[in-house]
Amino acid sequence: MAEILFKLSIPNPHQQYLHVELLLKNIIDEIDILLPTWRPGRYEEGNFAKNIKGFKVFDDQNKALHFSKTSKHSWHVDSKQTKNLRIQYQYYAAELNAGSTFVEKEMLYVNPVNCLMYVKERMGDKVQIDFEVPKTWKIASSLEQINETSYAVESFDELFDTPIICSPNLICKSYETKGYHFHLWFNDLNGIKWERLITDFKKFTKKQIEDFGEFPCKEFHFLFHTPNNLAYHGVEHLKSTVIALGPKYDVFGKLYSELLGVSSHELYHVWNVKTIRPKEMMPYDFGVANYSKMGYVYEGVTTYMGDLYLLKSGVFTLDEYLKELEKQFQKHFDNPGRFNHAVSESSYDTWLDGYVKGAPGRKVSIYVEGCLLAFITDYMLRKATNNKIGIEGVMKRMYYHPDIIEKGYEEDTYRNMLENVSSISFKSLFEDHINGTVSYEGLLIEALDYFGLELIKKPAPSYSKSILGIKTQVKSNGTFVMDIYPGSPADMGGLRIGDQIMGVNKTQVNKNLDQWLQYFNESKEISMTLSRNQNIKEVLIPALNRNFYQEYKIQAKKDADKNQIKALQSW
Repeated sequence: MAEILFKLSIPNPHQQYLHVELLLKNIIDEIDILLPTWRPGRYEEGNFAKNIKGFKVFDDQNKALHFSKTSKHSWHVDSKQTKNLRIQYQYYAAELNAGSTFVEKEMLYVNPVNCLMYVKERMGDKVQIDFEVPKTWKIASSLEQINETSYAVESFDELFDTPIICSPNLICKSYETKGYHFHLWFNDLNGIKWERLITDFKKFTKKQIEDFGEFPCKEFHFLFHTPNNLAYHGVEHLKSTVIALGPKYDVFGKLYSELLGVSSHELYHVWNVKTIRPKEMMPYDFGVANYSKMGYVYEGVTTYMGDLYLLKSGVFTLDEYLKELEKQFQKHFDNPGRFNHAVSESSYDTWLDGYVKGAPGRKVSIYVEGCLLAFITDYMLRKATNNKIGIEGVMKRMYYHPDIIEKGYEEDTYRNMLENVSSISFKSLFEDHINGTVSYEGLLIEALDYFGLELIKKPAPSYSKSILGIKTQVKSNGTFVMDIYPGSPADMGGLRIGDQIMGVNKTQVNKNLDQWLQYFNESKEISMTLSRNQNIKEVLIPALNRNFYQEYKIQAKKDADKNQIKALQSW
């Protein structure tokens, strides 16, 4: 038996508490027991300790020991009189997503970094995990199996990177690519189109491995949650990924392209961030924020390459791929935060306000901006090398660079790699667009043109979005303002996010705002009746002769020349 042993059980699954017992052998006189404060793949404070109940400590004579809580996620234990400790607690597991821990009658899903405690000085110790679940249940994980119910990992770093699903409803099929084995696990899902799924997964897996030359692990597990509700989420791990996608009836229908996209994205992460890491994450420190400005690489490049590999491998047609790229363009142009906050700054600020929208127009997404900047970088590399080297070639060089793998990379490391490969300067890209807020629309147009593509803009079909500059959401109790375009008539008229639009020109609005706006479109001014903080207000919206929110479409040029065709084919 290992000197560190976890026993996991769910005696009352309807209560949604995971029962944890931790046995620690050969401990020192005093010890600090810690729970991680965040999880890799989600660069924000997790505050997992809020789910801990009934924390207790016992010595090797089963006598309760005194302890004191020293921070929101740490407990200090006076263990002078014992060589072994037994720690018991319960973890409330009522949220199901790709990075959580979840308990219900027929499933135990454990993301160890949420719920299992550690001792900082023992991070390198081998860990054993015993699952007290029914014998009829299967266990999906990359853990090393010792016997029917016992598994092991070589260290806490590996444990915190190894999610587990236990359930009687698990079903798995596997495929082999380039000598590596991949396992597809679904839990409680009907109508799985295995042949189509494995064919497509083999294609993008093979292409990614071919471009890198090898896969970092012998085996890899795709663990899929398919809840009844709307869900889209993936979390990367070195030997596995967890993906939540729903509702389950659409996984192989309308959501199938999303299934492929998130799976390719998470597979690419095995190289980019699980192996090629920023210096600040070498190694992970689970007790504090791991700030890094490199989110435009570890998430942005992955977002770009994850979708691009579906095109490169033949899973997506060009039109299907361009629809995905269009989404990134749309998000970019719809977000005025691009004028206020650089993508490198927004990488730091995932720790400040997480992954929520935050203050209007303040920040940008490392996924969206990082993806588009990776597209521009790819274009610059290919143009400079006559289409011989793209961004995948740079990432391959980083993967095989011993100093990067051992110590991590910094911005200068990445920039120098780009410049050494291409023999051109990336100074302006980094200073103006990665670390600055200068618009790069011109570079996007250049990049599209290089590949024989063009960007088509047209006013948003919604009158309120295009003419007034507001995005609204219809809820059961009315129509509410969700976003306002800076400088738009809605902005000039004094609308606020959160306002409920009750009427237009003294006419009641009932889920038909655009129809009434179009009806009154000859008016020089529009009067709106609003409910704001339970006060009724009347505001005048001026008329401006221009469009605000627009729609963006990317398409292949019909008159592309031979150089553009060649670039597109090599891309």
